[in-house]
Amino acid sequence: MSTAPDDDVKEENIASPRLALLLAAAMFVLVVDTSLMNVSISAVIKDLHTTASGVQSAIALEALVSAAFILINSKMGDLMGRKRDYVIGLLAYAVGALAMTVAQSLTAIIIFWAIIGGLGASLLLPAMQSLIHGNFKGPAQKRAYALVGASAAIAAAVGPLLGGFLTTYLSWRVGFGLEVVVIFVVLSQIRLVKDVPYTGPRQIDFVGAVLSVVGMGGVVLGILVWQEGGGYVGLLISIGAAALAALAFWLVHRKRRGKPTLLDPDLFKHLNFRIGISQQTLQQITLGGAMIVLPLFLQMTLEYNAMQAGLSLAPLSLSMFGMAILAGRKSGKLRPAHLVMAGFGLSTVGMAAIIPLVPRVDSGWYLVIPLVITGAGLGLLVSQLNNFTLAPIAEERVSEAAGVNSAAGSFGLSFGLAMAGGIMLWALALSFTHLTETSTVIPPAQQQQISAELEHDAEVMSNTQLQQQIAGEPPAVEAEILAINTHARNRSLQVALLVPAIASLIGLGNSFRMLRLPDITPAADTEGVSFG
Repeated sequence: MSTAPDDDVKEENIASPRLALLLAAAMFVLVVDTSLMNVSISAVIKDLHTTASGVQSAIALEALVSAAFILINSKMGDLMGRKRDYVIGLLAYAVGALAMTVAQSLTAIIIFWAIIGGLGASLLLPAMQSLIHGNFKGPAQKRAYALVGASAAIAAAVGPLLGGFLTTYLSWRVGFGLEVVVIFVVLSQIRLVKDVPYTGPRQIDFVGAVLSVVGMGGVVLGILVWQEGGGYVGLLISIGAAALAALAFWLVHRKRRGKPTLLDPDLFKHLNFRIGISQQTLQQITLGGAMIVLPLFLQMTLEYNAMQAGLSLAPLSLSMFGMAILAGRKSGKLRPAHLVMAGFGLSTVGMAAIIPLVPRVDSGWYLVIPLVITGAGLGLLVSQLNNFTLAPIAEERVSEAAGVNSAAGSFGLSFGLAMAGGIMLWALALSFTHLTETSTVIPPAQQQQISAELEHDAEVMSNTQLQQQIAGEPPAVEAEILAINTHARNRSLQVALLVPAIASLIGLGNSFRMLRLPDITPAADTEGVSFG
């Protein structure tokens, strides 16, 4: 498959609406993919005979791989060709989606969907941005960015509903099969894409690349190992933190020597950029934490099927989409900092309101108002943070800055997924063990056995699943274990929801720093530039 500039692509076809639609279709697949997994957790667990924590780890790992490799793969695209990167990324994503249609174990999901698919995403996002910039000019470029950005927003909004419908009435595998079909259609029209030549330095900062991967990977992998009960957790997190600190030193040192860097440390001289990156990370921690805990609550506590879970999550995704569109068009003279403050304030209130409801409700209808409030807050953040972050960046550096912005967002998402999941299982094991050891119904011998098993294999489980495992126990013991599971599971979900709530609260506090900064007119047109 040729990746050189295509001579047969006529100038008038460079701004082809069909090409914009194909790029938008690729972005739709990229965003809807994780939604399919979130609402299909119960079905995946049942079909593959695995655990909720295992599926959650795979989801977090996919986001982590995308974040850890997005910067280096952006540089690889400069050298290999953006079109070649785009094609390889699509093929890698197709491999991951195809594997999901036939996978018979969690290991296959981790290898093909989380790792290979995550690498595909890290290739696709920067390549797609460069190809839009190089294949469209003037108003057509703005329309292409807007279309691809809208595609991502629509995928986020309808993903839970689409995934729930397919999983409930067909199979969770069907959604991933449809992703393969869409990617095949996009690749069949690859001749429409004109490659974008790169004229910058040809060197790659391999040391910086390794430090960035080890840094982000060490922190999140440490949390995932913790949640799975593994060892060396502190060592992994320490290595990750040390690598990130070393990366900052290395970039400054290499910049002073006049050598190419993985990313320009001078970007962080802009206070708007630094605060914007931190707010982007906190926004994604909020979203990641919510999107792992809420599906588990709906499917494990309320025992909803995928369609019911998707419908219950719709207020969050649809209000997020609607508010992002409305705020983007109607913000008027309101300062971005005020809108960001309102966004974090709403998401804090919404997440905090859900926490006391967890043990008290028996229907997703009780969550509608808190989810709408949370979604409206996240929608305000989506509408403002990219432009605020990239406003002080000169036009020739916007693409690089947007890559850093995307990497920060993906890292925040993976961190939120991993941290919420890890804290949830820690709280579950602690609560279950305490309640079991203090029970006056469960015999002492069984108390010790249950406590030992929970210490090594904590798992979020519905009462129906647990009842199947303890069949044969005396009725009083069975009822006691189910009651303990209900209490411990709900308590662990409440504790886990503190992750997105606290992230939003920190973002709210951080927004006061934004208020003290002057508003900056963007140095370049940043509309749609950070849709990934």
